[in-house]
Amino acid sequence: MNHKIVSLSPGLYFVATPIGTARDITLRALDVLASADLIAAEDTRSMRRLLEIHGVPLGDRQVIAYHDHSGPGARAKLLEALSAGKSVAYASEAGMPMIADPGYDLSREAATAGHLVTAAPGASAALCALTLAGLPTDAFFFAGFLPNATGARRKRLEELANIPGTLVFYESPKRIAASLLDMATVLGDRQAALCRELTKKFEEVRRAPLSELAAALAEASVKGEIVVLVDRQREAATSEVDLEADLRAALRDNSVKDAAAIVAEAHGAPRRKIYQQALQIAREV
Repeated sequence: MNHKIVSLSPGLYFVATPIGTARDITLRALDVLASADLIAAEDTRSMRRLLEIHGVPLGDRQVIAYHDHSGPGARAKLLEALSAGKSVAYASEAGMPMIADPGYDLSREAATAGHLVTAAPGASAALCALTLAGLPTDAFFFAGFLPNATGARRKRLEELANIPGTLVFYESPKRIAASLLDMATVLGDRQAALCRELTKKFEEVRRAPLSELAAALAEASVKGEIVVLVDRQREAATSEVDLEADLRAALRDNSVKDAAAIVAEAHGAPRRKIYQQALQIAREV
C-alpha cells in the first residue's frame, strides 16, 4: 500500500493514470486519489479497478462519471463541490487528462470561477511514443485523432503538412490502415513510427517509411491503442514562383487535374493546394 492520506487544498486536481501497466501510476497520484473529497472519472469502472489494484479505499466517497456524453449536468455537480470548498480529483481513462480526452470545459470553468486547478502529472501515450520512435523531439505537434471520412482526413493532413516538427497522431485499429495510406499520399513517403500497446505485454514499435507501414497494415490488421509519429518535411522548400512556373508548363499539355498531380508529385506538395492553384491559372488563360 503506497498511498497516504494528505491534506488537500480545495480545488480541482487532474490526475494522470497509467496507459497500460498499472504500476506506472505515481505515488502523488495515489495520494491525491486517496485524499480527495470527490473523484470524477471518464470511466468509473476503470477508476474503481485502479483504486482496487493499489489498495486505495473509497469509503463513502462518490465516483462521478465525467466524459464527452455526460453533459453539463455532471460538470455542474463538480463545480458545485468546488464552490463548497471540496477537493475534486479528475482522471481520464488513461494518460493525462485533456490530452485527446474530456476535461477542457471543466478546467476552464473551474479556473474562471477562481478555484485552484492543478495536476498530478504522469503517463502520456504521446510522450512515451516520442521517446521510442527515433524521430526528432526538438519540436513536435500533437494532432490527436484524424477525421473518420477520407476526404476530411486528407484535408486535415494537408493542413499539417508544412508544420516544422514531428507529427503525433492517435488512431484506432479499425482506421489505421486507411490513415497510413492517406498520410503517405498527402505527406509523402516520410519516415514514421507506429507505436502500439505502449507499456503493455504486447508493446510494439515499427519504424519505417509511411509507404511501408501502410503496405504492412493493408495486409495484416493490428489490435490495441496506437500512436503514429511522422517526421517533418525534409525536402527543401519550393518557392511559389517555381511552383507556378511548373504548373503553367504542365498545363500546356495536360488537363488541370493531371497537371496538378504531376507538379504535386514532383515537389512533394499537397495535391489539393496545387489543384486549386492550377484551377486559378487555368481560369486566367
